[in-house]
Amino acid sequence: MGRMHSFGKGMADSALPYKRIPAQWAKMGSKEVVDQIVSYAKKGLTPSQIGVQLRDSAGVAQIKNVTGRKILRILKHHGIAPETPEDLYHMIKKAVQMRKHMEKNRKDKDQKFRLILIESRIHRLARYYRRTRMLPPNWKYDSNTASSLVA
Repeated sequence: MGRMHSFGKGMADSALPYKRIPAQWAKMGSKEVVDQIVSYAKKGLTPSQIGVQLRDSAGVAQIKNVTGRKILRILKHHGIAPETPEDLYHMIKKAVQMRKHMEKNRKDKDQKFRLILIESRIHRLARYYRRTRMLPPNWKYDSNTASSLVA
């Protein structure tokens, strides 16, 4: 998929394995993977960090192939899913950092332009998440209160 505000096309040739069964060399079963996911989430890791941790330390390539569910679905089932989606959270975090930079460097015109692009992405993503009911219908991004969402 192409980028929204630039000409890049994203990662080239990134493909999942054809077989949707867990690898034969994987030692962890479905129950152990779910327990690991829940324990990592209670430590404060995000779903993508949990996936990286399980891939690197436990050798679980695709959680969905082992458990039948994705990480976020497992977290929702256990009631410990993050209230704001991870991609939206990171965009808001980036916008807060940019605003902080803009307070010190008022003449940075390029940063101001990039901030506008980031905030337009936040509004578009929030509109999608409100439509799919992952955010409440009255949720609204406000740059003044954004730092409280990130902290």
